[in-house]
Amino acid sequence: MSKEFIPAARPIVGEAERAAVDAVLRSGMLAQGAEVAAFEQEFSRELLDGRATVAVNSGTAGLHLGLLAAGVGPGDEVIVPSFTFAATANAVALTGATPVFADIELTHFCLDPAHVAELVTERTKGIMPVHLYGHPANMPAFTELAEQRGLALYEDAAQAHGASLHGRRVGTFGTFAMFSLYPTKNMTSGEGGMVSTSDAGVERTLRLLRNQGMERQYENELVGFNARMTNLHAAIGRVQLTKLAEWTRTRQANARFFDEHLAGVGVPAVAEGAEHVYHQYTITVPEDRDGFVTALKEEHQVGCGVYYPIPNHRLPSFARDVDLPNTEAAARSVVSLPVHPSLDDEDRDRIVTAVNTVAKAGA
Repeated sequence: MSKEFIPAARPIVGEAERAAVDAVLRSGMLAQGAEVAAFEQEFSRELLDGRATVAVNSGTAGLHLGLLAAGVGPGDEVIVPSFTFAATANAVALTGATPVFADIELTHFCLDPAHVAELVTERTKGIMPVHLYGHPANMPAFTELAEQRGLALYEDAAQAHGASLHGRRVGTFGTFAMFSLYPTKNMTSGEGGMVSTSDAGVERTLRLLRNQGMERQYENELVGFNARMTNLHAAIGRVQLTKLAEWTRTRQANARFFDEHLAGVGVPAVAEGAEHVYHQYTITVPEDRDGFVTALKEEHQVGCGVYYPIPNHRLPSFARDVDLPNTEAAARSVVSLPVHPSLDDEDRDRIVTAVNTVAKAGA
């Protein structure tokens, strides 16, 4: 009897989400409205210690509008990691500014403050770390660097809902921060994003930019976009938010189990004082990563992901000739195992057995 395939990710959508969507459909108020406003308030209260939040229709839109609202534009440079999803650099480029690619540190796969410091020029407007895989970047170091050099600090928190460092939540450090609500994230609204900020001017500009540049209908104050979240998506997100804390605890318990039982691979480290929310449980495979992935899937029916095999600086859309050795090393060796809350005890045992077997065999 063949084993059921264990997927790398599995969005959880239940009856409560369906009921919330049905309620919106019955109301007839489908576009941005009261559900969105309530979702913004609840997200702010639960995850951001009351910092203002603005809902948008995707995480990428959140980054783009956040940068625009923070004053980033042509002639500016923003330092970003190359080891991340392309949306991070894309958002910078879409403002007319230049993304400058910095290396990561290999312990947590986040932006390396020392290398960032070397890249600051008179054109540098800000630094945008990514809290990759759900682990917080070294925000104290970036805060200090930004203050010393007179730079802004932005956060790509797409994968880090509820993560924290020394008791401070990610999303509360920068001029703005973006959280993605894509289906495979730790919580979802079906599609969407949240942008947090403590700057009232940035908040108002965000709200204008997402709504064709207007606060009142037909009184367009600036050239804007249609980046609104719908009530339908917000209704899903509101339900998911009530489940996030429990799901996070389950992800962390799954991660502890893997930490204790995996052998022959590098397990993810957690910085002192950090709360890792494990959007991904990312291991490193010393040799033949691609063979390792193939063996897990074909021989053991265990799904996994490689995030990210092509660093941003080598994508055709950017194609920069820069030396980022840690980024290249990570791109060759990382594998993300299933860690989602849908795993049961049998799934976890199967994953451990599969990884240890393939690692021992040398893929």
